[in-house]
Amino acid sequence: MASLSIRSQGTDATFLGHPRGLAYLAFTEAWERFSFYGMQSLLVLYMVQSLFVPGQIENVAGMAAYRSAIEAMLGPLSAQALAGQTFGFYAGLVYFTPLIGGWVADRWLGSKKTVVIGVVLMTAGHAAMVFDQSFLLALLLLILGSGALKGNIAAQVGQLYATQDARRTTAFAAFSMAINIGAIFGPLACGLLAQAYGWHYGFGVAGLLMLVALGVYLKGLRYFPEEPPVRRDRSQEAALTMQEWRSIAAIMAMLSMMVVLGLGYDQMYNMGMAWIDQAVDLDTTLGRLPVAWFVSIDSVAIVAATAGVIALWQWQANHGRSSSESTKIAIGGALTTIGVAIIAVGAAMAESGKVSIAFPVLAFAFTGIGFAWYWATWLALVSRYSPAKIAARMMAAAYLVAFFGNVISGYVATFYETMSPALFWSLNAGVCFAGSAAFYVFGPMLVRGLHSGAAEQPFAGQRVGPLKAL
Repeated sequence: MASLSIRSQGTDATFLGHPRGLAYLAFTEAWERFSFYGMQSLLVLYMVQSLFVPGQIENVAGMAAYRSAIEAMLGPLSAQALAGQTFGFYAGLVYFTPLIGGWVADRWLGSKKTVVIGVVLMTAGHAAMVFDQSFLLALLLLILGSGALKGNIAAQVGQLYATQDARRTTAFAAFSMAINIGAIFGPLACGLLAQAYGWHYGFGVAGLLMLVALGVYLKGLRYFPEEPPVRRDRSQEAALTMQEWRSIAAIMAMLSMMVVLGLGYDQMYNMGMAWIDQAVDLDTTLGRLPVAWFVSIDSVAIVAATAGVIALWQWQANHGRSSSESTKIAIGGALTTIGVAIIAVGAAMAESGKVSIAFPVLAFAFTGIGFAWYWATWLALVSRYSPAKIAARMMAAAYLVAFFGNVISGYVATFYETMSPALFWSLNAGVCFAGSAAFYVFGPMLVRGLHSGAAEQPFAGQRVGPLKAL
C-alpha cells in the first residue's frame, strides 16, 4: 500500500496508550464492516426470494446481458443457481480489487484519498441496493469501493508505528476486534430490519452507517501519518533473486491448498443461507429468527476463540512446544471440516422434516473457531517469508485465497439443486478435509524451502489476533 511517513511514537499516545489515529481507523473499519457483513448476510436470500423471480428480475438494469454472459459459460441457471454464482463473483471480487486499490494508492493518489474514495463508493453502493433496478450497479460500486478501502486502511494502522514498536501487535488486535464487532452486529441489525420491514430497510441502514464511517474517517485525517510524494517510477527496484522466486512459488503452492481448505467456509455464507432458510426450524415463541443472524455466530466464535488460541500458542512457545504454521493451518481446516460436516448431517436429517437451530449454530461455531486457527497463521506465514522488496504486494496477494475461494464456491453453488443437500454438503466437507490433509502433509516441506527474508509486517508474529475474512 502507499508508503507513509511515520509519526512520532510517543507524543500522540492518547488512545489507551496508542496514537489517536488508531481510534479513528478502528471505528471507521467497525462501521464499514457493520455495513458490509450486514448487507452480505441478506444478499443470497434477497436474490432467491425477491429479486431473481419472474416479473421482478426483468426490472434490474443490465440483468439480461449479465445473465446471458453467465449462462454462456455455465449453461442455463435457475434463480437459485444464478444467485449462488452472483454471490460468488461479488464476494470474490471484493478481495481481488484491493490489489488494484493498493496500486492506485501507491502510484497515483496516496492512501488517504484512496480510502475516502472507497468509502464514498461503498456508501453509493449501499444506497443503490435500496432500488431493485440498480442492483448490479450497487454490486459494482461495492466491489470498487472495497478495493479502494480494504488494504489501504489496514496499511495505515501499521504506519502509525515505527517498525520495532511493540505496540503494533496490540494495535492490530484492536483493529481486528473492531472488524469482528462490526461483523457481529451488522447481520443482527440488518437481518432484523429486513425481516420486520422489508429487504430495502436492511440495505438502507447499511448505507447510513457507511456515511457514519465516512464522517469518522474524515474527522481523523489530521491524526494520520503525513504522506510523501507518490512514487510512480519503479524502474530502480532491485530484481528478485532465484531464492526469492522459490519463496514466491512455495507461497503460491500453499495458496492453492488454502483455497481448497477454505471452500467449505465460503460456502457457508452462500448456499448455507439458503439451506438454513429451507431446512431449519426458525420459529420461536417470539417469532421467526432472521436467517442473517446465524452469520454473527461465526464472528462471535472468532472473537471468543481468539484469546484461547493466542494463550495456547504463547504457552506452547514458552514451553518449547510450538506447532508449525502448517500444523496450525491444518488444525484450523479440520475444525472447519467438522463445521461443514455438521451441516451435512443436518441436511440428511432434514429429509424427514426441519431440523433444530442447533445444527447451524454448532456449524458456524466450529467454522469460526477453525478460521481463528488458520487465517492469522496464513497471513503471518506470508508476511514472514515474502521477499522484503515485494512484501506489501505479497500480503495483498494472500487475500486472493478469498477471491478464488468465493468464485469457486459460487460455481459449486450452481449444483446445489441438482443433488441432495446432504450430498452437496458432504462433498464440501470432503474438499475442506482434503485441503487440510494436503497442508499437513506437504506444508512442512514447502515451509522448509522458504527463504526467511521478509520485511516485518503488521500481521507477522503469532500474537496477532485472528482477523475476520477481510
